[in-house]
Amino acid sequence: MAKLIWMVPLFPLIGAIVNGLWGRRYIREKAHIPAIVSTALSLLVALLVIGDIVADPKATQVVLFDWMVVGPLSVQIGFLADPLSAMMLLVVAGVGFLIHLYSIGYMHGDPGYHRFFTFLNLFMFFMLVLITANNYLLMFVGWEGVGLSSYLLIGFWFERKSAADAGKKAFVVNRVGDAGFLLGVFLIYTTFGTFTYLDVFQRAPEASTAILTAITLCLFVGAMGKSAQIPLYVWLPDAMEGPTPVSALIHAATMVTAGVYMVVRSHVLYQLAPISAEFVAIIGGLTAIFAASIGLVQNDIKRVLAYSTVSQLGYMFLGAGVGGFIAAIFHLVTHAFFKGLLFLASGSVIHALSGEQDMRKMGALGPHLPITSLVFFVGAIAIAGIPPFAGFWSKDGILADAFKSGHYLLWFIGVVGAFMTAFYMFRLIYMTFYGESRVDPHVLHHVHESPPIMTVPLIILAVLSVVGGLILGIPPEHGWIHRFLGAVVGHGVAPVAGGVVEAAGTVEEHMGGGTFHALDLLLMLISVLVGALGWGLAWIMYTKRTDIPARLAEKYNDLYELLLNKYWIDEFYEYVFVRGGKALANFFWGFDERVVDGAVNGASHMTVQTSEGSGRFDLQTIDGSVNGLSVVITFGARAFRLLQTGFVQNYVLAMVLGLFVIVSAYVFF
Repeated sequence: MAKLIWMVPLFPLIGAIVNGLWGRRYIREKAHIPAIVSTALSLLVALLVIGDIVADPKATQVVLFDWMVVGPLSVQIGFLADPLSAMMLLVVAGVGFLIHLYSIGYMHGDPGYHRFFTFLNLFMFFMLVLITANNYLLMFVGWEGVGLSSYLLIGFWFERKSAADAGKKAFVVNRVGDAGFLLGVFLIYTTFGTFTYLDVFQRAPEASTAILTAITLCLFVGAMGKSAQIPLYVWLPDAMEGPTPVSALIHAATMVTAGVYMVVRSHVLYQLAPISAEFVAIIGGLTAIFAASIGLVQNDIKRVLAYSTVSQLGYMFLGAGVGGFIAAIFHLVTHAFFKGLLFLASGSVIHALSGEQDMRKMGALGPHLPITSLVFFVGAIAIAGIPPFAGFWSKDGILADAFKSGHYLLWFIGVVGAFMTAFYMFRLIYMTFYGESRVDPHVLHHVHESPPIMTVPLIILAVLSVVGGLILGIPPEHGWIHRFLGAVVGHGVAPVAGGVVEAAGTVEEHMGGGTFHALDLLLMLISVLVGALGWGLAWIMYTKRTDIPARLAEKYNDLYELLLNKYWIDEFYEYVFVRGGKALANFFWGFDERVVDGAVNGASHMTVQTSEGSGRFDLQTIDGSVNGLSVVITFGARAFRLLQTGFVQNYVLAMVLGLFVIVSAYVFF
């Protein structure tokens, strides 16, 4: 069944083509049917592939045909089925299918209904190509494709300027990162002569540390853009302008995890480039606490979740950077469950409030939205890291790996970020579902729970947020996911034998023989206490002593304004890069217009006397090099043309004079 992996991305592509060609004219309000059917078939095949890989974790390559054969360059359309791609298939195909179902209710009645499902299927196709490709060049096709699809989905409501601007911002910022990724891919080919993962990993020990460091840093620049890490994170919060299902699919469960997947897929290269790995960990840790601090004071319900996503992605890179590749993927999977749940639940709230997203205009919605409030609470507990919910096991694994690898400062940063996460998530809960109602009375009159087509996916994701960590990660660091991914991602450099990446030792060998020490219990206890403290503080400030937030904002106004305005980073980028870029472009435009092209300012003339008479020529006053050169050449040509009289005696005289000058110069000089 693993050989059917190429069919997983094929079905969403067919759905996109069907809706793209016939959706507007023929399918219309039934556009969800080809989209849902194609996604369901993709999920079915993905489950068959995953089952086959679980039974036999050996890596299987499926090559369909030659893509490019130019001299020594040979690139194939090929797919790789192994435990890592299986875990990503579970996330992308599984959560993607639930989001498609949810979208039927959320987007019902939208004029662009067919267009929405076309873009959604197109995104699924490119994302599935990205995670199943067997070489870096095909991965880049998926990488660019999801960037294009995200631009279309973020700017779906393009009649709103904010949505159109957000789409352009995402596209431009991602292009910056993608340039780095492309350089890394070029370096891979010039170094190893191939783009195929298994061949690259087999030859990796032969390359110098310097070139491997250059390759991995370039690849990580791409990951910084796609997975919204400092300094290329600024596009993701603005991307909340897209429909809520887009936020859940692209910016919680799939696209933003592409960078994490790429780093883990390239773990052999990063293990051989310790400087790059350290850089990944530092950027991840700084992003985790930086974004979490911004989320503390945001009032837009989706923006709180957006900065939460940036922060959680930072944790994943922190784990990957310190060598905890399995913990990073584990958190990627659980994050897809609870963050997909939180985004969809926020969409249920927004749907009930007729588009309102400001939490200051919410409150006491629990009785009106019983299912939404319950699943939102489940998602908040999961992301806060409270056991036994899913987020606890995966986040604790990352923090434990950071501590045990000697990165104590990064561990502390992660712990502080976990406290902030718990606080801002329960701040959101209490401002939205508890306390006094601040909802407009006219809106409150129409508030009702979302239809089953929206709540059923919420319930499924809520269940996964509760039991997902228990199923995958128990016992800690030795659970099913650790054994499953251990066949691909080992601790230490993974040699390649027989075309299959083998782990450098079993999980138990690297984790102390499977024993659970007092240090592990202590780290888990600290993680739980930190989450509980954040929860408790939010409960006090937003249910018991509701005057405290306003008093703190007034007392520490400068800090509050700094966080509320997101450290003014967007304004800084606007001033330096946007305005600076425009100013530089205007300068070069002026240089091109005045110096290169130039302009005709006036005209005069001169007269040249010849044996035939006189000739009159226009001389133009020019101030441009290109136009000036053309005028000089034209004038010179016309002047020398007058020397062509047609009389032989004139030519003989010119030859005699020329010889006289040459002989004289030779004799006297």
